[in-house]
Amino acid sequence: MFQDEARFGRISDVRRCWAPKPVRPLCQGMLTHEYTYAFGAVDVCTGELDSLILPHVNTACMQLFLNEVSARHPGDRIVMVIDGAGWHRSESLKPPENIYLLSLPPYAPELNPIEHVWDELREKFFHNRVFNSLDALEDHLALALNSLEKDNMTVASIVSWSWIMGALLTSLMN
Repeated sequence: MFQDEARFGRISDVRRCWAPKPVRPLCQGMLTHEYTYAFGAVDVCTGELDSLILPHVNTACMQLFLNEVSARHPGDRIVMVIDGAGWHRSESLKPPENIYLLSLPPYAPELNPIEHVWDELREKFFHNRVFNSLDALEDHLALALNSLEKDNMTVASIVSWSWIMGALLTSLMN
C-alpha cells in the first residue's frame, strides 16, 4: 500500500466550466483558512482505498490511521510505502504488527501514486464549490472518499503504474 495525507480547506478552487450560450456561469470564491486532512492508503494491485478524515497531520493522527488500516486488514501483512514527513519518522510512532513501513526517497512525491487520488478528488468533487462550514466540507469529503473507496476500478486505473506493477511481479517471481 502507498500512504499519504492531503489537506482540504474552505479555500475554493475556481475552474472553467461548461454552460450553454448565452449563460455565463458564476462561481463563488472563498478564502477562509480552515482545514481538515484526509489520510489515505491504496493497494496498487486491487485499487482498494482506505481513508480517514482527521483534524491534524501529526504522529498521533498517523497512529490512529495505521491502527485503522490494520483493523480493516487483520489477516494481511502490509508493506506501507510512506514519504519522509516528520510524523512518519517519529520514534513514538508504533506500526501495528501487520504493517511494515517503507520510506520513499526524500523529495520524491511523484513516486507516490496516491498523490493522483488526491488530484482526482479535487478535480471531480471540489472544484467550483464553497462550503459554509468546516463540518460541511468534512461531510462532502467523506462522501467523496466513500465514493472512491467503493470504486476500486477507477482507483486502480489511477494508481496501478506499470513500473510499480513490474517491480511487484519481479519480486514475486524471485
